[in-house]
Amino acid sequence: MTTAPRSPRLLLLSTVMLAMAGVALLGGPGPQPGPPPTAQTATDRPSAATVPSAGKPTAGTAVSATSAASTPSAVESALPPHGEGVAGDPAIQRNLEAAWPADLPAGDERELLAAGRTLLRADTTGVGRAKWPELFPDSGRQAVAPAFATARFRIQAAIARRDGSPDKAVVHLVWAGMDRGGTFTDLRITDWVFTRTIKKATATWTPRPRT
Repeated sequence: MTTAPRSPRLLLLSTVMLAMAGVALLGGPGPQPGPPPTAQTATDRPSAATVPSAGKPTAGTAVSATSAASTPSAVESALPPHGEGVAGDPAIQRNLEAAWPADLPAGDERELLAAGRTLLRADTTGVGRAKWPELFPDSGRQAVAPAFATARFRIQAAIARRDGSPDKAVVHLVWAGMDRGGTFTDLRITDWVFTRTIKKATATWTPRPRT
């Protein structure tokens, strides 16, 4: 049930992830040395360390992020060493957090991340779907073959951020898994959207069905 990015935020994250994956697959020598840059080009070149100073990325920042992620210096800082596997996941987490600074109370963020991780695992492997009957209505009727193997499923990074208002949030997850055909792919992106409801003075984050 994973889908392509549907917002500027996911466009930005997908661009970074795809740039990282592309360089890892190429694995070839870097570009040949060219003439030294002029003072103008050296000043105008986007910095690999440049991230939004506050708030979430916008459609305007996606362009500069794409340009920065395409430069060798950006790839060196963002891309985990080729073949690192689990050891490279912290670098992905750091880049997500840098691209979209935290904007939720710590308690809400922890609750959303826990729910988002559980939902992703249920969605991809089938484990725990009975806990979310409103999201997986067919889970109790018959056995459904999972799209991804439980043993090869791994969440590489995750962040929870506001989604336009204090009562809406989205959990972005980057993950790896082996599908039914035996193909293992990492840097997959999935998002879950939540709405905050208050009952008897208690706030609860409720996931919204994915379309």
